Amino acid sequence: MKKEYLKIDKVIGPLIEMSGVTDVSYGELVDIKENDGTIKNGKIIKIKEDNVVIQVFENTSGLSTSNASISFKNEAFELPLSKDILGRTFDGLGRPIDAGGDIFSRKKYNINGRPINPVARKYPRDFIQTGISSIDGLMTLIRGQKLPIFSGNGMPHNELASQIIRQAKLGDGSKEDFAIVFAAIGVKHDDADFFRKSLIEANAMDRVVMFVNYANDPIAERINTPRCALTAAEYLAFEENMEILVVMSDITSYCEALREVSSAKEEVPSRKGYPGYLYSDLASLYERAGMLKDKPGSITFLPILTMPNDDITHPIPDLTGYITEGQIVLGRELFQSNFYPPVNVLPSLSRLMKDGIGEGYTRSDHPDVANQLFASYSKVQDIRSLAQIMGEDDLSEIDKKYMEFGRAFESRFITQSPHENRDINITLDLAWEILRILPKDSLTRLDPELINQKY
Repeated sequence: MKKEYLKIDKVIGPLIEMSGVTDVSYGELVDIKENDGTIKNGKIIKIKEDNVVIQVFENTSGLSTSNASISFKNEAFELPLSKDILGRTFDGLGRPIDAGGDIFSRKKYNINGRPINPVARKYPRDFIQTGISSIDGLMTLIRGQKLPIFSGNGMPHNELASQIIRQAKLGDGSKEDFAIVFAAIGVKHDDADFFRKSLIEANAMDRVVMFVNYANDPIAERINTPRCALTAAEYLAFEENMEILVVMSDITSYCEALREVSSAKEEVPSRKGYPGYLYSDLASLYERAGMLKDKPGSITFLPILTMPNDDITHPIPDLTGYITEGQIVLGRELFQSNFYPPVNVLPSLSRLMKDGIGEGYTRSDHPDVANQLFASYSKVQDIRSLAQIMGEDDLSEIDKKYMEFGRAFESRFITQSPHENRDINITLDLAWEILRILPKDSLTRLDPELINQKY
C-alpha cells in the first residue's frame, strides 16, 4: 500500500528532513506534492533509522513544513534510453528540452551506473584524433582513457571543448560507430547557446547527445547531470556497441554543488570546505570510463575543470590527478600572449599515450618525435630564464637556435585556428619542420636512422 506523509520536519536549502519513515531505500525517488497541486521530484540521499533526508531536484522556495505531502515511489532514478537519444538535447535530469518529444523505451537504466569489474576491463590501446596538434602529438588521447583538461577562469576551455567535439574521430582504418556525449554543468545560457550553435554549424549535432544544466538551475539537478550523461554513454557503448567520447564542462561546478549539499546536510567539511568523500565521489564518475574484454564498445572521458586561482594543488584538480591517466593543462601566460589553444606542454601528459601511438596506430616516428619536442622545449625554458638575466644578444649560437625553436614551436605547432583540423600526419610533419631549426647533434632523443630519413 502506498503511503503519503503529511509532516515535514525541516526544509534546508535543497534538502527536506523527515522522521517516522519506514520501508524506504537509499536512492529511492520521491514525489513532493504542494497544496496548489504542483509536484516536485526528489530522491533519498540519507537514511538513519526512521529519519530520511530527501534531495529535491527543483527549487524549494515556497515549501514549508506544513504545505506539502510526501510519497515514496519505490523505484530508483532511471532513464529511458534508446538510440534515438543521438542528436537530442536534455536537461540535467535527462528530460528533453529540444521540443523533440519524450524518449520512449522499454529499457530503463539506473543513473548510478553498473560497476565495472576491474578483471573485466580491457587495456586501452587505440588512438582518438582530436585534430589539435598539441594534444594529438604530445599528449595523445587513447580510446577508453580518462584525460582531464585543467583550465582557469576566463580561459578558452569552452572553445577547446567545442573544437574537440566537432573534430574528434577514430584513427584511420577504424570502422566502428563513433558518437559524443556532452554534459554542460552549471553553464551560462550564452555558453550553452555557443556549444549548440557551433555543433549545428559544423553539422555534427546528429552524432552528439547533449545534457545541459544551467547556472540558475537547482543545485540538486547539477549533481545528477554527469550521472545522466554517463548512463547515456554506457548504454550507447555497451548496449549499442559504439565508441563514445564523453566531454564534460565544468567539473568544478559539480564539486561546488556537492559542497553546498554537504554543508546543508551539516557534514564535517574537509579541505577548503569540500566533503571528505570528494575523492570517492569523483572516482564514481571517472571510473565509469573504459573498455570491457567481452564488449566491443568503449567510453573515453574528457572532463574539463577550472582551477580556482589557477591553483593546480586545489582539491579538485589534485584529486582528479590521482584518479585519471594524465592531464592537459592550459597556461595563463600562453593565453595572455594570444596563443590558442594555450596548452602548457610541460606539465601536461598522457600516461597511456605510449601504448596507443607508433607503428600500427599513428606513425612509426611518433614516439621519438614527441620525446624530442618535450626535451627541446624543456631546454628552451632554461635558456629563456638565462636570457632574462644576461639578454638574448649575449647567448651562444646554439642557445639562440633554441630560442628560435621555442618561438616557432609556440606560434606554429601549439597555435592553430579554432576551425583548423590537423591530421596526425600533418602534425608530425610540422613537428619535423620545427625540429630542423635545431642542429642534428642536439636531437639526442631521435634515432640516427630516423634523423637521416627525415631531417
